[in-house]
Amino acid sequence: MNYDFNEVVDRSKSKSRKWAKEILKKNFGREDILPMWIADMDFKCAPPIVDRMLEVSRHGIYGYTFVPDEYYSAVVSWCKRRHHWDIKKEWITFTHGTVSTLHYIVQEFCNPGDKVIVQTPGYEPFENAVKRHGAILVKNPLRLQDGKYTIDFDDLEKKAKDAKIMIFCSPHNPTGRVWSLEELKKVSEICLNNNVLMVVDEIHKDIILYNNEHISFTKVSKEAADNCIVCVSPNKAFNLGGLKSSYTVIPNENIRERLQRRLEINSITSPNIFAVPALIAAYTECDEWLDQLIKYIEGNFNYVKEYLEENIPYAKLIEPQATYLAWIDMRDIGKDFDQLRDLIINKAKVGVNFGTEFIDNGRGFIRMNLGCPRYIVEEAMKRINSVI
Repeated sequence: MNYDFNEVVDRSKSKSRKWAKEILKKNFGREDILPMWIADMDFKCAPPIVDRMLEVSRHGIYGYTFVPDEYYSAVVSWCKRRHHWDIKKEWITFTHGTVSTLHYIVQEFCNPGDKVIVQTPGYEPFENAVKRHGAILVKNPLRLQDGKYTIDFDDLEKKAKDAKIMIFCSPHNPTGRVWSLEELKKVSEICLNNNVLMVVDEIHKDIILYNNEHISFTKVSKEAADNCIVCVSPNKAFNLGGLKSSYTVIPNENIRERLQRRLEINSITSPNIFAVPALIAAYTECDEWLDQLIKYIEGNFNYVKEYLEENIPYAKLIEPQATYLAWIDMRDIGKDFDQLRDLIINKAKVGVNFGTEFIDNGRGFIRMNLGCPRYIVEEAMKRINSVI
């Protein structure tokens, strides 16, 4: 079956954070913005997910629910089938969103004043999860070399000596890097040697581009698996962010029980009634839909890369390896931050995430959401070109 990702769906009246005028006004200072920012997609969900949600809705009773064996079987099968990742049922813990889970992890495994390493540029909620619980954020800046981000291992080695946790994004947001096995091994070794717990955000692992290979962290080594919490979710690949459907994979029983106890303390119990059936449908019936989605997103990236080369050659698309989020280097166009922001928002009327919204090292960059029909991508690029 062929799926139509060119269909433009009007989300402006659906209470979408991405499209609602009151949210656009708050974030960009105006309502007439073409939104290419927050990381959810403008495609309808895969039909099997919609069918399963309608089935639940038509039942007419929306009481408390639980996580059945079918859920765990779907997760185990998906990880094996899509990522050659062998996990066990008992390693899996249902959670209500990855960002909130990071807060609970910091609560449980850090005391006020403990240091947490985050690579930069980094996802801003990582910083919030650290600082709001009294821990200290320590930055490990990524290096941009020949259009590709790499890890500064010497810097990481120094900062790991007195750190408690490292929050590691794999694949990386916002840069789109898919880390190699060699890089993952080196990060793991540094953290193991310094007793730093690895907290690995893998929520973008299901959208891997151009035949790159994502390696889940527990596959790196037995020792790595014993020293990590892997945060996973179907929300990015299947556009289910509003359901707060996520889970952790933790082989180490002691670490797993500590996090589960922390979730109980915070009364994280029954899942959203739609979350479990949506994940089961996504992980058991939607492989073909996802394969076609990935090809479509690759087409969007190809379009942006070619458009920039032909029309705005001073802007450079960082090599995309994963996600539907384009990270674009605008530093050579000759505009300072205020000028660039004014041009894109007030002249082009395109809503993007500016690099300054991320944790350090993002000034002069923009993040543009390409998880949308080609028409919207084309319109955004034309608007930006008209004012740059």
